[in-house]
Amino acid sequence: MGFISNARSTITEIIGTGKILGNIHQLLPNGHWSQARLVQEKAERIPNNMALYYLDERYTWREFNERCNQYSEFFLRQGVGRGDTVAFMMDNRPDFLFIQTALNRIRAVGAFINTNLTGKGLSHAINVAGPRVVVAGSEHVTAVKGVLDDLEGLSKDRDVWIQREDEKHKAGNFRVINAEVDECPRGAPVQLEDPRTSEGMCYIYTSGTTGLPKAAIISNQRWLTAANLFGRTMFESTPRDIIYVSLPLYHSSAQFAGWGPSTVTGAALALRRKFSATNFWKDVLQYNATGFVYIGELCRYLLNQPAVPEETRHHLRIAVGNGLRPDIWEKFQARFHVPLIREFYGATEGNAPLVNIEGRPGMIGRLRPGQVIVKCDPASGEAVRNAQGLCDYVKAGEKGLLLGKINAVMRFDGYADKKATEKKILRDVRKKGDRFFNTGDVVQLHDEGWVSFADRVGDTFRWKGENVSTNEVAEILNGAKGILESNVYGVQVANSDGRAGMASLNVSGEFDVKNFGKFVNEKLPNYMRPYFIRVQHDMRITGTLKHQKVDYRDEGFDPAKVKDPLYYLDGEKYVPIDAALYKKLSSGETGPR
Repeated sequence: MGFISNARSTITEIIGTGKILGNIHQLLPNGHWSQARLVQEKAERIPNNMALYYLDERYTWREFNERCNQYSEFFLRQGVGRGDTVAFMMDNRPDFLFIQTALNRIRAVGAFINTNLTGKGLSHAINVAGPRVVVAGSEHVTAVKGVLDDLEGLSKDRDVWIQREDEKHKAGNFRVINAEVDECPRGAPVQLEDPRTSEGMCYIYTSGTTGLPKAAIISNQRWLTAANLFGRTMFESTPRDIIYVSLPLYHSSAQFAGWGPSTVTGAALALRRKFSATNFWKDVLQYNATGFVYIGELCRYLLNQPAVPEETRHHLRIAVGNGLRPDIWEKFQARFHVPLIREFYGATEGNAPLVNIEGRPGMIGRLRPGQVIVKCDPASGEAVRNAQGLCDYVKAGEKGLLLGKINAVMRFDGYADKKATEKKILRDVRKKGDRFFNTGDVVQLHDEGWVSFADRVGDTFRWKGENVSTNEVAEILNGAKGILESNVYGVQVANSDGRAGMASLNVSGEFDVKNFGKFVNEKLPNYMRPYFIRVQHDMRITGTLKHQKVDYRDEGFDPAKVKDPLYYLDGEKYVPIDAALYKKLSSGETGPR
């Protein structure tokens, strides 16, 4: 149990005191700390060690750093520099990390665009970051082309650039930057000052209750704090380790728990373009990975796969992630021979991280100083106030809203949108004048301070590893012919983590379910689609004219409870839900995956 004691003391050092950056101070005693500076340090200290594996490509730390230098020089030649934002949209591949590091090196900010976004969601994500330019991988030319007229302050002829991966992806009439980058020198650009710890490093987008993605500000300090926590404490990695990442790099899980430990400890990163359940264990074995990053849905997908020889022939020693539900934790660990699983909890922009270093199934960790769980209204998710106007803590066995106190150590940097930032701050919680970050999550308190995740509140639910904003989906659905208004929420389905999307639709005589199915498949990525719909000619609302979600969610898609027509999205079309189909859906024999 010694390793657990060591990890526990390191957690206290990193997130429980003012020693935010731990041993990075010893690595760079005379410099400013940043992800780019750490990459350079690895190139100087362990230049011939492997930094990155991708398909058949291999990069040592020296080669990785040189490629970042070329991108840095390219951006500088275009006039991109300190404080500028570059939005980029790219699948998991080496150039994503080269661009990310290059921008950090020149003190610019990268906006990591979700590659599933299209239409209004995509244009909003780009516009809210206020970028100077947009760089898209050639695999996403079509999506970017579709929003050109909605981009603010950008010239579609000058300010949208394409990084072409291969000839099969066309670049349209956009500027292709590959040759220009290749011509740049591999040495570090001269007279560059290291990024400051307090400066913004990137925007990572998170769905909230405002209807569209919010750009969470990730400072160098926040990124390095998370990277140090995961590298030193969760993975306890060294340059001999190889961490396998199949989650998208535009998300905080892959950034903080995957690429972060690599830059801090020198472990190599084995990168897959997109998660594949059939190839997961083959990759782990091929790259000789010693650890991997997961989300709960990933683990469930793997369990649903037929057994393959590679699943137990690997050399894994640890898996780190979040959302692994207690009903499959021990099954997963036993079947795939994963010696240690460490679970974490934390919002991308939040200040209330929890870590379960002991590997206790079903728990996300123990409460830390400054973290509290307060009583809340289960219907609205709002904190309940007592007679004094303050909040009361829950007791062991009870559920409540998780909050993190905002102070100099546990900061909340907020979003690009200041109004969205203010909405996440809860004031006067335990005494007048205090401020807490509202996670928007309901958790359950157990003995000895242990905490388990219960549910999300408000207008967000989680499906396929993504946070889905019900307001965002509803706004898109309202554009379909015959839709007067839509009420979107998440419902539980058998053998799946999170909640699948469902929509109650107030429709006119123009509504046609066949055309609606085409609309949904065209306008929404699969994780945002309402897999269940309830067709009505009115809509239940609360006394304050808000949509009633709780009753609808409780009634779900059971035709015995719901007299309105119910439909299930079976592939590309909606089919009626009768008793026979409901039986298959509720048993897990069929359903959204």
